[in-house]
Amino acid sequence: PISTTPRLGEAPVLSAEELKDSILSSLEDDKASDIVCIDLQGKTSIADYMVVATGSSTRHVHTLATHIEKKLKEQGIGEVLTEGLDQCDWVLVDTFQVLVHLFRPEVREFYHIEKMWQVPSQRDANPMEADADTAAAS
Repeated sequence: PISTTPRLGEAPVLSAEELKDSILSSLEDDKASDIVCIDLQGKTSIADYMVVATGSSTRHVHTLATHIEKKLKEQGIGEVLTEGLDQCDWVLVDTFQVLVHLFRPEVREFYHIEKMWQVPSQRDANPMEADADTAAAS
């Protein structure tokens, strides 16, 4: 795999923002559903963005992934790390700046991967307060 991270003294081919926008455009064009984009900047060093989307079938998930790869290659990104194309229940496309998780509906429902990166609500952050609210409502 070829990293989109530039070598010393080189400018990146596309910024993380441009990569994200290109990926989102590809997913929208290919009719992916429930597209979620999570800004990871400042939360982790693994990537700047995470995109999660659902394909209607294994064939659809495969198409979503291969079209992203093709579009990025046309934009000069070269190879990206892609895993899961053999079964297409869950495919990971990693550009090293944007992580893309593509799921069949029931697999996405099972893993809820995007929930790991969402900021908890105040109610979730203080379970004692939630218990008091529940008791007061009864």
